[in-house]
Amino acid sequence: MDFLAAAAALTGPANVLSAPDDIAPYAVDWRGACHGNPIAVLRPGTTQQVAALVGLCAAEHIAIVPAGGRTGLAGGAVPTANGPPAVVLSLERLNRIRAVDPLDFSIVAEAGCVVQTVQQAAAAAGRLFPIQWGAQGTAQIGGMLSTNAGGIRTLRWGNARDLVLGLEVVLPDGRVLDDLRRVRKDNSGYALRHLFIGAEGTLGIITAAAMRLQPALKRVETAFVAVPSPDAALALFARVMESGAEVIAFELCGRYCMDVTARHGVGIRMPLPLVHPWYVMLELSAAHESVPLRAIMETVLASAMDAGDVRDAAIAESEAQRAAIWKIREDYPECGRKEGPSVTTDTAVPVSAVPEFLRQVEQAFAARWPEGRMAAIGHAGDGNIHVSLQAPEGVGRAAWLDRAADAEPLVNAIAVSLGGSFSAEHGIGQSKRHAMATHKDTVALDTMRRVKSALDPDNRMNPGKVLP
Repeated sequence: MDFLAAAAALTGPANVLSAPDDIAPYAVDWRGACHGNPIAVLRPGTTQQVAALVGLCAAEHIAIVPAGGRTGLAGGAVPTANGPPAVVLSLERLNRIRAVDPLDFSIVAEAGCVVQTVQQAAAAAGRLFPIQWGAQGTAQIGGMLSTNAGGIRTLRWGNARDLVLGLEVVLPDGRVLDDLRRVRKDNSGYALRHLFIGAEGTLGIITAAAMRLQPALKRVETAFVAVPSPDAALALFARVMESGAEVIAFELCGRYCMDVTARHGVGIRMPLPLVHPWYVMLELSAAHESVPLRAIMETVLASAMDAGDVRDAAIAESEAQRAAIWKIREDYPECGRKEGPSVTTDTAVPVSAVPEFLRQVEQAFAARWPEGRMAAIGHAGDGNIHVSLQAPEGVGRAAWLDRAADAEPLVNAIAVSLGGSFSAEHGIGQSKRHAMATHKDTVALDTMRRVKSALDPDNRMNPGKVLP
């Protein structure tokens, strides 16, 4: 029996895709930058089927590229162009919510569950699954954990890693590591789950996760605020952090990004005129209705205006207005693509270093690529600012990526020099392996290679990703 027939016997023929048209969506990343050529796409429906397929691939010496919602920005879910023969193993059929326990404030979900589905299941139980970002309607739990995804609420509840209580993982030899416990305290040796969170499928395949829930938000206040500079934004951030309210989002957006979103977005309405250089999207919350959030928001903004740190502000008066503010932020990445080609980055610095980081990047871009347009938008509350260098109008993608090839390494170097990271929330995948080789501590790289060798000695799990 050949490999595809054996795989079909395990999952059913309909779940082994080998026709070119069927494979095509799994052979390119969301940005269209990374392309691969998998032998087939396998779609198991249970953890046991995943384990059996991993064992079959081991016997046939075939590499495995795990895939979820395929919204990643680093090419991690696509086979490498010149890599070994590989299959894409899609977790999309592992999509059950196994348990929701409102008293325990926990949820157990399979890797193929869409993040938004988990949010809805938590809400139905009167709880909150707090992670949030633009792709949550497509991204899946397995990919979220494999890349240790972040989003707009990281400053309050942390990245994906901080929400995990336990994991179920299929190891490279086909064995199932059952570490799906929901306890908060467990000092019984190494915390193995943290090996697989952020490993992008290079050490094993996450099939299910037990995760923390939070109390539902009973009160939320959201504002769209104009500020004169990143320094003023950080002064505002300090005020809201000291206000006594829960600060769950603090996004800093350059005017150029807002202009792009207004130009290309569908159904976008800007709460303020786009006449200021920087804007902040700010959200406060409370788990009890008696907390005077509106008064806190108004007091903070008024004092910031008196100090010159805020030029104008609009506070959402309804849930529809709140959603409209966040639609601006969530739609920007797609609007940026419509604007034209760009060199993108995913860096983080200490929160206090955000203004200096932006100053240095702006100066470097102006000196090297004065014809380019700098876009800066991101999670200022946790130091993760996404800077990109947009091509001048009329310049094609290939030409701009060649002309501005040094832009990403330059931004990475500035971030690292300020005590930051070259990869904040998108992962390493294929596209940032060069930065790993340049900036990652050599002892850390050696330790990571030893872990990889111990768990996956044949390098069959997502080869060509993460490690340089």
